[in-house]
Amino acid sequence: MRVRYAALDPLLDERSRRRFAAAEALATGRGGVTAVSRVTGLARSTIDRGLAELRGAVTTDPQRVRRSGGGRKRLAAQDPTLLEDLRGLVDPATRGGPEAPLLWTAKSLRNLAAGLQALGHKIGHNVVGDLLREMGYSLQANRKTREGSHHPDRDAQFGYINQQVTAALAAGQPAISVDTKKKELVGDFKNAGREYRPKGQPEPVRVHDFLIPELGRTAPYGVYDIGENAGWVSLGIDHDTASFAVNAIRRWWQTMGRQRYAKATRLVITADGGGSNGARVRLWKLELQRLADELGLAITVCHLPPGTSKWNKIEHRLFSFITQNWRGKPLVSHQVIVQLIAATTTKAGLTVRCELDPNSYPAGIKVADAELASINLQRHDFHGDWNYTISPRGDP
Repeated sequence: MRVRYAALDPLLDERSRRRFAAAEALATGRGGVTAVSRVTGLARSTIDRGLAELRGAVTTDPQRVRRSGGGRKRLAAQDPTLLEDLRGLVDPATRGGPEAPLLWTAKSLRNLAAGLQALGHKIGHNVVGDLLREMGYSLQANRKTREGSHHPDRDAQFGYINQQVTAALAAGQPAISVDTKKKELVGDFKNAGREYRPKGQPEPVRVHDFLIPELGRTAPYGVYDIGENAGWVSLGIDHDTASFAVNAIRRWWQTMGRQRYAKATRLVITADGGGSNGARVRLWKLELQRLADELGLAITVCHLPPGTSKWNKIEHRLFSFITQNWRGKPLVSHQVIVQLIAATTTKAGLTVRCELDPNSYPAGIKVADAELASINLQRHDFHGDWNYTISPRGDP
């Protein structure tokens, strides 16, 4: 009997186990229940219940292992205030005053369990995890969704930008989205993300992100051709100024745009409302005037409304894929950064070209009122502060 039970026990559930023990007790005869209890370690009451089931004295649901209501009662049923106290610790809206438990503590399962124990509950961290899942809680990171103040003409401006871009593309004119990507330290610094390497051999990088003076940091300024799904990035090593931004657009035109739009008479630019290409930056407008004179193109600029920079097409059509392509790779030199950016492609056909811009762009350049007045600028009827056209000087 001992050998048979040891062989079958790992395969048995509660019902099968007690019925096996009951069958062995019947086969043994007088004193069988005592003998089986001693060999298996099962309680006599369990074996007696198995005997009753075999004799048909107890009716059981074949779909259930134990009878309804059997087993230990759940903690939530035994402790009526448990769930409410747990919700009070987790929910930020019910934290209470500065003395509330865990107000300034990371809400790990162990800390939550400790907080509940301090309130008089007997509970472990594993049960806390089960209760949180049943209450609809899960581990979640922060999500960037708040865009700041909502301008009343935000949606109308998006509609206007769409009209300008759609009309330009339909007429075979270039339309681009521009912006500066996040500045990056150059050197053997940690870069977010992971890549495949031999097991146990991660690439060593610096512990602290302190600027290396001889390498500095870079400011990648991007130009995304909306109609062609192609990108250009000027990798700046000096200040991110309006002069740098416009020179990036100039280099895009000289290397890519001129060939694609040989008959162009107009260039449409969509840009954020702030930064080096901000709507109120005088130098931006003056440099665009110089570019318009040089290229002989009328340049229409449409700025995104305040607080909506993440809606700029270049963010999710170009910059996001560059970030994916260099994830987990330290940006150890300018050449490495240029190659990583230029190697960015997508299944949708995105191609990218990148070039190091070694020029110096001093910050703090002032544009005098007379220079500003010399700009051949025509503000549009709708939000002229956001939408305007700069034509070559001499054009009406």
